[in-house]
Amino acid sequence: MTMQDRVGRIIDEYASQGIHRTGTEVDHLSADWLKAQISGLGVEASETSFPFRRVQPVENALYLQDLKISGVPLYDCRYTGPAGLSGTLGELGSRADIGVIMALPYAASAQGQRIHAARLAGEHQAIVIVTDETLPSEGAALLNAEHFTRPFGPPVLQVANAHWSAIKAARNSASTVTLKVDCRYVDAVARNIGARISGSNPALAPLVIMTPRSGWWACASERGGGIACFLEMMRALRANQPQRDIIFTANTGHELGHTGLDHYLHDQAGLIKSAHLWVHLGANFAARYGAAVRLQYSDQMAVETMAPWLKANRLAPASQTLGDERPLGEARNIFDGGGRYISILGSNGLFHHPADVWPNAVDLATTSKWVNAFVQLGIKLSGG
Repeated sequence: MTMQDRVGRIIDEYASQGIHRTGTEVDHLSADWLKAQISGLGVEASETSFPFRRVQPVENALYLQDLKISGVPLYDCRYTGPAGLSGTLGELGSRADIGVIMALPYAASAQGQRIHAARLAGEHQAIVIVTDETLPSEGAALLNAEHFTRPFGPPVLQVANAHWSAIKAARNSASTVTLKVDCRYVDAVARNIGARISGSNPALAPLVIMTPRSGWWACASERGGGIACFLEMMRALRANQPQRDIIFTANTGHELGHTGLDHYLHDQAGLIKSAHLWVHLGANFAARYGAAVRLQYSDQMAVETMAPWLKANRLAPASQTLGDERPLGEARNIFDGGGRYISILGSNGLFHHPADVWPNAVDLATTSKWVNAFVQLGIKLSGG
């Protein structure tokens, strides 16, 4: 198989597993699958697990007269219980009991900031977020639960835009509606999967390669590219007998405020600063729609280290940022700890949406070029 064939196979298999939400049956099946992929490369797979309380949705819907609109709760808010609540529906920031807003699933966007501010201020008894009309009509594009371990604010329901006209009519008329955001917590286990390739010179600082492995939906283009690159780098580095130790970690809990990475870093005290470099294989660089790859660097030396492989593969990111700006994705954890990093991620026209499936959502040819560039980077960094 060519590298492109292998990348396509991994993304296909990963996305076909189902909804990759942390601590679910699919998440555990996916963890076992990833361990098998690592073992198949002749590398010993490892795992660490930690207990957490998983959100289990019970009934989550907005009722408009005779229309029931099912949705998905935020995973870091408070809930209504089975009785739900009734009240007027109006624009977010109005005097309505239940505020409604149409938004993309980006917390840093203007709409995302409005939602966060309204939650903090308790402006409404509840909030309904309608997926932006630029995304497919069926299915909700979900916000990450950045405050999963410390839920706050009123109940929040996220719904598809298929019934936006009916929701707008109810909003504009200040109609009384019923909202149920009913969830319970269940005891669960989350798993980080990893591996280590020993270098010939243990005196050298290790190279760390990390990627998230969980998410809201099938995540073909959001997560699949990072997982495929993770495995291709492992394949190449094992074959090229590195001088420095290579540490691989694929962490769960991405959509829940990076809880898996937080647990990993708690158990690996000092690794952030002691590592030679962290390579973060983040979200969306495999996207076909709305793709805009962003490279994030801790320092100018990291920029210069990556530059030859961009040139060799005829790649140009849509944007690049240096370490004076807090990066997006898991690279922020390394930034906060004062470590060095190179990070790849991007935008996605199907971000956090159920339509992010194989093969439609993935630009396989371009993804493979990015994977090849990071494989070459890894070989260079492993050499001392």
